[in-house]
Amino acid sequence: MAGHDITRAAEALRLVQVSKTYGTGENPVRALDDVSVSLAPGTFTAIMGPSGSGKSTFLQCAAGLDQPTAGRVFIDGAELTGGSETALTKFRRQRIGFIFQQFNLLPTLTVLQNVTLPLRLAGKRADRKRAVAILERVGLGERINHRPAELSGGQQQRVAIARALVTNPSAIFADEPTGALDSRSARTVLSLLAEAVREFGQTVVMVTHDPVAASYADSVIFLADGRIAGSLDRPTAEGVAERMTHLGDAVALHAAVGE
Repeated sequence: MAGHDITRAAEALRLVQVSKTYGTGENPVRALDDVSVSLAPGTFTAIMGPSGSGKSTFLQCAAGLDQPTAGRVFIDGAELTGGSETALTKFRRQRIGFIFQQFNLLPTLTVLQNVTLPLRLAGKRADRKRAVAILERVGLGERINHRPAELSGGQQQRVAIARALVTNPSAIFADEPTGALDSRSARTVLSLLAEAVREFGQTVVMVTHDPVAASYADSVIFLADGRIAGSLDRPTAEGVAERMTHLGDAVALHAAVGE
């Protein structure tokens, strides 16, 4: 895992009045509605909200996987919005790490080859020694020549974490990273993400529906109806669950009265 980078900007991630609308005509869906967020480097933030609240859209726009309809996105002080798809792809490869629910490992590559793939895609020399060191940190030093099919789900997700860390990104975006794992494997993965933040200054933004997963973060940002509906610092699973219950009730009430 990487050390601190002294050239990093004061904000790892900044969204300025970001909106995202899907569809046109009479019934467009406003998935994000004027969202502004600023996250400092070396923080672990969970994004939560009821179904349809805009969590996934938030992550896609913040990570440059989708362009917002309006607003601006900055990662490490550099603007992510408004460029060509080629420029955006290059930016993502250089500055962003991804961890997905379904691991997204290439089955024909070994563990080590999967981890060094982002470096090769970015046109950089794959630092085998560093990749092996990261795999050792996530407990897979003995598995570098295995294929993904030879690993458990939890081990595959640890490979994905190593792959996200290998480029020393400005931000790591995790989309339901424990959604396909049993509770023990989930705890291991969440502890590794927290360690990457605490010990190595990484910035992690995680979408989750699980209050226990959110309790590993430094803070939680809640979304409802595409807007920010509050935040919680030093979250506990109980506190997050209670807040989510209130949010769900409020969303149901709005729907019932036609707001």
